[in-house]
Amino acid sequence: MSRSLSFDRAAAIYDRTRVTDDLAVAGAVDLLDRVLVAGPTLEIGVGTGALAVPLAARGRPIVGVDISSPMLARLREKDPDRRIRVAVADATRLPFPDRTFACAYCRWVLHLIDGWADAVRELCRVLRSGGTIVVEPGGYAGEWRTVWLRFVEELGSPAEPLGLDVRGGYVDLDAVFASCGATSRELARTPASVDSSLDRFFEEAAAKTYSWTWRVPDDELQRAVAVVRAWAIDRYGPELDEPFEPDAPHLWRVYDLGA
Repeated sequence: MSRSLSFDRAAAIYDRTRVTDDLAVAGAVDLLDRVLVAGPTLEIGVGTGALAVPLAARGRPIVGVDISSPMLARLREKDPDRRIRVAVADATRLPFPDRTFACAYCRWVLHLIDGWADAVRELCRVLRSGGTIVVEPGGYAGEWRTVWLRFVEELGSPAEPLGLDVRGGYVDLDAVFASCGATSRELARTPASVDSSLDRFFEEAAAKTYSWTWRVPDDELQRAVAVVRAWAIDRYGPELDEPFEPDAPHLWRVYDLGA
């Protein structure tokens, strides 16, 4: 079984710290509903159902898997009518027969799975011929990315993605899908509005809110926060409590599975 980062510790705060705003969620749901073919739909890393719940409300049959029971409990609170079927399962070993689903998607998941390529192969295995898979690989955009990269420079490998790393582009991801007979389309974008400041970002990083901090020793993280904060003041100015880089679009890859 692959080693993955579980979000048990973040279940209570996930929606507050990861879900951006109603416009961003609506944009992602519109994209998925438009691009995904009709039929049974799988989401790996479904979490608290930020996307699955509104998709199910539109009548799409959703099955969601996650390794975190607390995250799925949060989803259940949002889905009292049980429109979404869920299972505690590892994305690298999906508990479904071949060709179960018409389509699948995942958002901000593959960078958390060290066996991410196995997860991609599993997605392709459980999809029917002609199916579609939509992936938002995760990561920061715009100047948020610049700040995170400064942390990586300070902290090294513990702050790097455990799984898929798209800092160099999507070549690795496209190659694994291609090996499964899937072809990629051009990158799709959905808007996102990040209502946050660098002050808040540094506070939440120091509190280990973000998954890239979880493998970092506490004293090393506090040191890095102080160093990067000083760097940010020098780069962006002293007003770190002001809104910072509000527009950071989400980037999606679309894959079509051949016969």
